[in-house]
Amino acid sequence: MNAATLLDPARLDRPDTLVATSPFPFMIAHGQLPDDARHALDKDFPRYTSAGFFPYDPDDCGPSVNALVNGLTSRPFADAVGRRLGIDDLGNYPTLVTICRMLNRRHGTIHTDSKSKVATALLYLNSQWPDTSEGCLRFLHRIDDIDDIAAPELTPLYGEFAVFRRGENSFHGHLPYEGERRVIQVAWLTSEDEKRRKTKRGNFSRAFKKLLGKLDTRHGAGRDRSASHRD
Repeated sequence: MNAATLLDPARLDRPDTLVATSPFPFMIAHGQLPDDARHALDKDFPRYTSAGFFPYDPDDCGPSVNALVNGLTSRPFADAVGRRLGIDDLGNYPTLVTICRMLNRRHGTIHTDSKSKVATALLYLNSQWPDTSEGCLRFLHRIDDIDDIAAPELTPLYGEFAVFRRGENSFHGHLPYEGERRVIQVAWLTSEDEKRRKTKRGNFSRAFKKLLGKLDTRHGAGRDRSASHRD
């Protein structure tokens, strides 16, 4: 299985793809992964036991997930995404890939992403999802209201893809959710220095959560549904 088979930029042109410029540039694209890759991607997905996003390590993943990451970070795919967001030559920017298998209720608070990010993409790989809005991605008009949505919320099912251009008003988040929520995140960054800094911080976070993950879970248990942080 190769990257071109898994991820084809032409699928971004499906008739049900949503490309928006307001309140900030974003795209929601459905069905971005082939059905016949489900089993391999499920088997090859990293088996993290801690909640949160962790820096991508090829040794954690099987061959199909590594091929998928190669496709997500390729220049042709980045430039195809960038054209839809109004970003020239997005493939020129360094990429940081993080992967999440589990979340606790602390995660998903409303935020914009940091100024070091040019754009962020999220590709979901969950074979099923409960009949709930909890954990479903929302693009928002405001930082203080999780219900003031700018587009229909995105259920994080297999092959669902969302990407947005980072800005001072690129508010997004989801309702509190605890459990398995598989997603690969790609961020195109302003510099290699920022990539090194974020990778170092992410590796520290992973080590911390291995030791004190239960404290992290308790900390988020009472999170307000519209809780937020700026970036």
